[in-house]
Parts: sequence; C-alpha cells; structure tokens
Amino acid sequence: MIQIHSFAFGPFQENTYVLFDETKECVVIDPGCYDNRERAELAAFIENKQLKPVRLLNTHCHLDHIFGNGFVCEKYNLKPEFNSLDQRIFDAYLATADLYNLNAEPSPQAGNFLNEGDVVKFGNSQLEIVFTPGHSPGSITFYEKDQKFMIAGDVLFYGSIGRSDLPGGHHDTLIQSIKEKLLPMGDEFKVYSGHGSVTTIGFERLNNPFLLY
Repeated sequence: MIQIHSFAFGPFQENTYVLFDETKECVVIDPGCYDNRERAELAAFIENKQLKPVRLLNTHCHLDHIFGNGFVCEKYNLKPEFNSLDQRIFDAYLATADLYNLNAEPSPQAGNFLNEGDVVKFGNSQLEIVFTPGHSPGSITFYEKDQKFMIAGDVLFYGSIGRSDLPGGHHDTLIQSIKEKLLPMGDEFKVYSGHGSVTTIGFERLNNPFLLY
C-alpha cells in the first residue's frame, strides 16, 4: 500500500509529495524545496524512513514545483520526468525566477517524458497518468485507482482551480480537463493538490464554484 507524505515548501507554499510502500522504494513528486533548510528537511525524512528514491516526477514545470529538482537529481542520481508539452515552461524556469527576484538552482533536463496512459512503477506499487492541461500545456495527474487518490498538481484545489492566466494556460481547457478526466474517477477519490489541503472529487463536484456551471 502506498503511503503519502507532504511538505509545504518555498515562497509559494507548494506541496511536495513523497510516495512510498513497504519495499521502501519511493517517488518524489514536485520537489519545491527552495533553500538549504527545506532541502535538508526532505532529505532527513527520506533518510529517517530509510527510503530509496527511484523516480522524480513533475506534474508540471512551473518554478515552484521544480525548485528542488536539481537537489533531488544530484543527491539521488535521478532525472526529472514530465510531459513534453511543458518543455517550454521548463526552459523558462530560471528567467521566470529572475522576474520574481528569486534564487533558483538549475534543473537537469528530463530523463523521460510522460504521457497519458503511462504507468510509473516503484516497489510493489504503480501510478497511472492522465493528461490534464489548462493550467500549463503539459499538466499531468498521477492516480492510483485501487487506493483512490490522485496527485493533481495545480489543476484542482480545495474549492478552487489552478490559474489559467499564466503563459500556456487556458481556462476552458482546464475546466474540460477537470470535468472530463478527474470528475469521472469517482466522488471517493482523494485529491492531493499542488497547494492547500486535501479534498475529494465528491466535495468539489458539489461545492467548487468553478465547476457549478
């Protein structure tokens, strides 16, 4: 069974996730650790749990979700994996950080591109992928259908949705992704978002003001 641990990192309080199972293999999703203290916190958790990181996954490549890519790649000898349509967002990462007056560590290029229908395997576990653009061109969501949870990045939040006014974003596409890809998974699915608290598909279907039309 997959266990999920989250950290709220960086100036944007982005949710970084470590998923692991009984084998101690783990995946790191969207490492937003911005400074040495946050990087040490992530590494200490992995060490204390005696975990072995085997994949570094990005739901999308906005700067707050990849601040820690370089650290994780160097420490655990990994390469990031994301959807190829986010390559231009990735390429603008350092320039975007400069616009915000933020110090950013470079990230290695992708070691693998992920697409809808791909399966990410680690230990005795696996995550499936669904393509959910709109917040960014290549946003993807990782989900586990038996345990009924998803790591949705900035697509769907508790009571809200991701921004679509950033470069590469598109509001109608985002709403379509949520309604056609995420809501059909079922009301009981837990949604682990890129910011804020955990929610469920059922709650958002009934209460999210962006989905009530």
